[in-house]
Amino acid sequence: MTEFASDSSLAKNRKIKDAVLQHKALSKAGFSERLFGLMFSGLVYPQIWEDPDVDMQAMELKPHHRIVTIGSGGCNMLAYLSQNPASIDVVDLNPHHIALNRLKLAAFRLLPGHSDVVRFFGTPDAGVNSKAFDRFISPDLDAATGAYWNGRDMLGRRRVTVFDRNIYRTGLLGRFIGAAHLLGRMHGVKFTKLTEARTLREQRQFFETEISPVFERRMVRWLLGRKSSLFGLGIPPQQYDELASLAGDGSIAAVLKYRLEKLTCHFPMSENYFAWQAFARRYAETGKGPLPTYLKPEHYSSIRANAERVTVHHLNFTELLATKQAASMDRYVLLDAQDWMNDGQLNELWAEISRTAAPGARVIFRTAAEKSIIEGRLSPAIRDQWDYQEERSQALNARDRSAIYGGFHIYGKKP
Repeated sequence: MTEFASDSSLAKNRKIKDAVLQHKALSKAGFSERLFGLMFSGLVYPQIWEDPDVDMQAMELKPHHRIVTIGSGGCNMLAYLSQNPASIDVVDLNPHHIALNRLKLAAFRLLPGHSDVVRFFGTPDAGVNSKAFDRFISPDLDAATGAYWNGRDMLGRRRVTVFDRNIYRTGLLGRFIGAAHLLGRMHGVKFTKLTEARTLREQRQFFETEISPVFERRMVRWLLGRKSSLFGLGIPPQQYDELASLAGDGSIAAVLKYRLEKLTCHFPMSENYFAWQAFARRYAETGKGPLPTYLKPEHYSSIRANAERVTVHHLNFTELLATKQAASMDRYVLLDAQDWMNDGQLNELWAEISRTAAPGARVIFRTAAEKSIIEGRLSPAIRDQWDYQEERSQALNARDRSAIYGGFHIYGKKP
């Protein structure tokens, strides 16, 4: 009788302990989610971190195509305009991104020329961009966007004056990159020196001698063991877990080291403006390095002429598609948004995509891990309407200069 009572007591204590541990884990996860939500409520991406050239190769855009895309920093939407699509619907739930997208479109329409656009969005410390805003852009802005950029930041400065300084040092991503530079300097590494490399061999040497050893430092590995360490990249806890799943020990240090190696070594600095942003926190000076696709002179006329074809919506993807007619859209750009979704949200989204998809429609998206996020999660009735272009996806993923994501995926609507 005593032995039975002892076993029962042990089992009860074990259940209580498991319940306490589960509660702590849920509380910790809930705190991480709330912290990420708070950080993500401000400006996150001054520049989008998906390669638009890869997007456009995957989409094979034609003049009759109607596109729906997530806005983020707005660079990709503008790049797509260079291919003269019929229309682009931009969606985003972040009001700061909405204001940035609308400002970029207005700048192309209203600034006098290409050099003015490059100075506004591509030249740090220009000092005169807020004056150009007042003279050329502000009078024709919609009321909400004008109020946003004429509004004040936490230091009492007009928000638009950030373009007099360097917008790419701001936002959640900009501050994260700044913190990474500070961490590098603490370990004797000056990331800006990479911009002096003239060959891929020199870039490789810089990575192996300067960057790679940092990942072996105990403090760095400890930091990367915290889910909050990647909030500055816009990576929520769910995506962190996806990244960690790629490493045998559950640590993301090796995964990030590989991604950074791709960013540093796989593309010449003369061609990779993402690397310039990561290591110099700016673009190269005009004529001395690469510009984003949307700022290249050969695309200026097309983007300016087509800017009126874009509509920016403060909605999520599914909500916008619910307003569209059946078979009315041709291309869907989901960025990495599905990494954050549960099965119910995924199926609601793809039900609307399938309903609104015209013959030959394509969906493109990225994932933190390498595998497609939708496989095994969509209902068969929805999944069976789409072909996965796996080989083409993998080939284009290798060309993505941003190097941040594990997978790039293309799905085509079946006839």
